Amino acid sequence: MTFARVAIPLFLMAAHPLVAQPTPAIENDQVRVLLVTDEPHRPSALHEHSMNRVLIYLDAGAEKLTYEGGRVVDLKFQAGEVRWSPAGGRHTAENTGNKPCRVVEMELKSQGRSVQPPALDPVRLAPKIYKVLIDNPQVRVLRVHIPPKQKVPLHEHVLNRAVVYLTDQHASVTEEGGKASEVTAKAGEIRWAGKARHSEENIGAKPIEVIVVELK
Repeated sequence: MTFARVAIPLFLMAAHPLVAQPTPAIENDQVRVLLVTDEPHRPSALHEHSMNRVLIYLDAGAEKLTYEGGRVVDLKFQAGEVRWSPAGGRHTAENTGNKPCRVVEMELKSQGRSVQPPALDPVRLAPKIYKVLIDNPQVRVLRVHIPPKQKVPLHEHVLNRAVVYLTDQHASVTEEGGKASEVTAKAGEIRWAGKARHSEENIGAKPIEVIVVELK
């Protein structure tokens, strides 16, 4: 996966957004992306999310949500897990584990639209590598897993997208015209990318795993 020309990396460790607001990794007219670190046993203030969100958990952990009226939801999640979180519901949030948990929160600003995948859709061309996790009017969320030395054929991205690297990356990317470049990334980086048509190869010794959030 390559997004070098428009990359916005982030290595921030920030407190819960209701305690100390982190600097957005990405903010534009489509999305606002935050990397939030929830410290153990520090409940947030009562709050409400006004936009639908995609949540990507970088660490395993547990969280308790306490809603107005007393309803309690206990969540457990694994590193690399992705969840859809609809807007609404005033609540407090508390990390009930014993370690800090990093969460990438993507707040979706646009209402979305109907989008047909392109003829060179990577999900169709490389179904063992590109898996659809969420597909709704606002986003299509993909998990990308490229084993070592594995190649992905020429494919096309027609939507803007936010990308979260779950592992380090060492890849070779070849544009449609034949220009090749070597691209690296670190686990935990968040990048922004636009339209592209290219092939790619994992030239590292370990698998590459990435979450791609396509914005409709």
